[in-house]
Amino acid sequence: MLYLGCPMWANASWKHSLFRADCKTADFLQQYSQVFNSVEGNTTFYADPKPEALQRWAAQTPADFRFVLKVPSRISHQANADAQPELKNWWQSLQPLHSRIGQVHLQLPATAGPEQLAWIAAMLDALVADVRCCVEVRHLAFFDKAEHEVGLNRLLRDYGAERVVFDSRALFAVPASNPALIDAQRKKPRLPVHAICLTDAPVVRFIGCDDAAINRQHYQPWLAKIRQWLDEGKTPYCYFHTPDNASAPELCRAFVQDLGLDHPVLKQWPGEQHQTTSGIQPELW
Repeated sequence: MLYLGCPMWANASWKHSLFRADCKTADFLQQYSQVFNSVEGNTTFYADPKPEALQRWAAQTPADFRFVLKVPSRISHQANADAQPELKNWWQSLQPLHSRIGQVHLQLPATAGPEQLAWIAAMLDALVADVRCCVEVRHLAFFDKAEHEVGLNRLLRDYGAERVVFDSRALFAVPASNPALIDAQRKKPRLPVHAICLTDAPVVRFIGCDDAAINRQHYQPWLAKIRQWLDEGKTPYCYFHTPDNASAPELCRAFVQDLGLDHPVLKQWPGEQHQTTSGIQPELW
């Protein structure tokens, strides 16, 4: 199975396509989950959702839908000695959504290097008995294909945790010609791309631009890799970004179309169905 999604589920610019034109903000997730079976839960990186929000998210999604929720930045970006109990408390606070959480995503800052391997191990100790974990590193030492990278990969494999593959090559293949691109290139890291799979649930984050041809050029290698993982019985989690994410759903659709996989993203979306019933024929990819 392929878990496919965007870095969010709420984007008003998706009205008339992914969402019906009259879709209310409260219904974004419900219509999103008709097309995608997963989403990056970046919202938890910035704030803790209230229990009623978690209950609503669970009620609005099918049983096989999966959230990949980020560890709050107050934990992942501070590396405090008391972070382990705080992480355990955070996980318990998500209880209303536990059945829908596919992985917990520990995204580390670029300052977190090999000297923090013991801290990473403590974070995994707090979670792996209850949920799958994936770790995203941005310190260049972890891309050395030598001692530090081998040490990180061995640690993650020992804990049954995955290493997130972050691919921003398409984003940086174009000049920063508009505010959204400038902002995206300022915030997103530019890192080596190592197509690593340590478990049976690899995680890929593809950061594209707004040029479909350039995105297609840069995701070509992933078509073969994702097919290989699927053929091996693995369950990849793949997420596609664009600078302001206005065209992220279309990027997902183009990728799956080129992948040759049957997926709901290739069917008419709620907004397209509404256009059809209104007498307007949408242009399908």
